[in-house]
Amino acid sequence: MPNWETIQLEKNSKAQGVYTLTLNRPQSMNALNTQMAIDLVECLKQLNKDKECRVLVITGSGERAFCVGADLKERNGMTKEAWRAQHDIFEEAFMLIRDFPYPVIAAINGYALGGGMEMILNCDLRVAAAHAKFGLPEATLGIIPGVGGTQLLPRAVPVTIAKEILFSGKQFTAERGKEIGLLNEVAESGKLMETAYNLAASIAKNAPLSLQNLKKAINNGLQTDITTALTIELQAYYQCADSEDRLEGVLAFNEKRQPNWQGK
Repeated sequence: MPNWETIQLEKNSKAQGVYTLTLNRPQSMNALNTQMAIDLVECLKQLNKDKECRVLVITGSGERAFCVGADLKERNGMTKEAWRAQHDIFEEAFMLIRDFPYPVIAAINGYALGGGMEMILNCDLRVAAAHAKFGLPEATLGIIPGVGGTQLLPRAVPVTIAKEILFSGKQFTAERGKEIGLLNEVAESGKLMETAYNLAASIAKNAPLSLQNLKKAINNGLQTDITTALTIELQAYYQCADSEDRLEGVLAFNEKRQPNWQGK
């Protein structure tokens, strides 16, 4: 695997097709700085072309924080031009997470605040440690979320709850996150990555074309009216129905064996 300054990428040895991307600035609670955004862009572009990847798990190093948002020490004294240039890189990194061709699972090992919470919102699924804390404190700093927070949160939880979180800037617990539908699961103590990998493995064993087209149909369909959405679904359906893997899936079922997916 290539080496990056602020992140790590590794292939799971037990779950085929599962990769783990770790935000690796523990001394700064994995705060997002310019270099991390550059590293994420480079890594995700490379991984996008990886024919073995089926599920990506994103987590943070250490137990204190997934990511506490933008590195405000780096931003202190930034000119407007430098701030905008940095944000352009942030936007590209988050878009690559959101548009990654296969499911992305956030394994949240601690604080996910500001841009850190926006990062998990750009993921498809979210599993958290019981001690994790969440929040979008931008309004307390004179700004608003700028990489998806105002749009993705109301799509993940009831809009009135999303507004409360955004307007107040207050933190909330993993238990509350599960209650409002933000989280798929809260892991038992010490079992965050095991929980995330079990979920990832259950997904990665399925047909790659199905995973790709499911994600496209859901994400694209949510942005439009129901008639157009059903057309999007039908197009995705026939991408799979006309594939060699569909033939293999039916054959494997009848032969009572595991399918050998080819991704075509």
